[in-house]
Amino acid sequence: MKSLKLEIIRKIIGGILLVSLISLIFFQPVQQYLSVPKTITVFEGQDYKFQKAAPVTAALVSHNSNITVNEEKHSVSVNATEKGKSEMLLEYAGIPIKKVDVNVLKDFRVIPGGQSIGVKLNTVGVLVVGHHLVNTTNGKKSPGEIAGIKVGDIITEINGSKIEKMTDVAPFVQAAGQNGKALDMMISRDSGKFKTKLTPLKDREENSYKLGLYIRDSAAGIGTMTFIHPQSKKYGALGHVISDMDTKRPIVVEDGQIVRSTVTSIEKGSNGDPGEKLARFSSDREIVGNIKKNSPFGIFGELNKDLKNGILDKPLPIALSHQVKEGPAKILTVVNNDKVEEFNIEIVSTIPQKFPATKGMVIKVTDPKLLEKTGGIVQGMSGSPIIQDGKLVGAVTHVFVNDPTSGYGVHIEWMLNEAGINIYEMPKNKAS
Repeated sequence: MKSLKLEIIRKIIGGILLVSLISLIFFQPVQQYLSVPKTITVFEGQDYKFQKAAPVTAALVSHNSNITVNEEKHSVSVNATEKGKSEMLLEYAGIPIKKVDVNVLKDFRVIPGGQSIGVKLNTVGVLVVGHHLVNTTNGKKSPGEIAGIKVGDIITEINGSKIEKMTDVAPFVQAAGQNGKALDMMISRDSGKFKTKLTPLKDREENSYKLGLYIRDSAAGIGTMTFIHPQSKKYGALGHVISDMDTKRPIVVEDGQIVRSTVTSIEKGSNGDPGEKLARFSSDREIVGNIKKNSPFGIFGELNKDLKNGILDKPLPIALSHQVKEGPAKILTVVNNDKVEEFNIEIVSTIPQKFPATKGMVIKVTDPKLLEKTGGIVQGMSGSPIIQDGKLVGAVTHVFVNDPTSGYGVHIEWMLNEAGINIYEMPKNKAS
């Protein structure tokens, strides 16, 4: 009987403690304490503001600090004055409750884009985009398929010789057909490289030898410039990978070029049909930059010519992913000829990302003029820079097929990282 009473008492005490703990979690000062990150990263000259309850105070651990802290009744503002690292202590009724590391990065700025650009990619080797049957005297066959070559494979060597373009292939095919020897093919696939032998077959109607493969060595399209780094001339554009239109796989780039382009018309988007910018390369086809990388975050390289947008050609600060907030923003893009214009959008949601990811924001076009012209986000608008509170925060990437007014955006810090631009110079520790 006594043990039963003790068990009941233990359960009552446990219930009280559980209710107290739950109540504590929902207690406003505790909620605000939990919401403040352990590490805050800002650039020189920028502020970081967070909410607090009245009993919570903030104090600097270091007296020789690169930040200043301004307290108001319900908020704390951390002002970054110079590059370095400091520590801030949050106290509740005089009791230390949380230490926050504050990293101040060197002031960093890039020039926003918005220009319509033409893109030409040259593949590593030649890309296999399909099979076809050779009409031989013994029936229809595909030598490429017999050799185990699949759509999406890349032919990089034939008989030990490097293959760079389609015209490199034909002489090997005809020579092998005439002497009756199989070709030694080096194939690159997602799983790795391998060798195979392919025997060209003679087409009885055309009297020529064929591989039984459709191949391609380049791809072209249009997109939008996102940013230009004024010191290095490095740029980023598109905000997403360029995939082959037939294989739907990312194009493995040997090199490439960008040129100026002009938007000739717009196919307006609607539910189920995202719409498209129709554009042409500039008449002189002058190359303004190279392409060194085609990645999930866009295309990247260096400019060799000045590329101005005529509306906002001064360097802007950037915002890291945790600094972007829901609310009004703007994009720069071209919808007529080569004129860059500014349009209103709304950042519907944003995710503070610790690691690179392509879908960091959901955006919605709110500008009546852009909605009337395009219906929202259209193909070719990818890469249009997103600007919020005077900072470059990201780029438009994808449209929602069933709602062309909305789509995804990528945070600018990941595009800068892909471009090989280091914005995270580790500051020296100033904290005591």
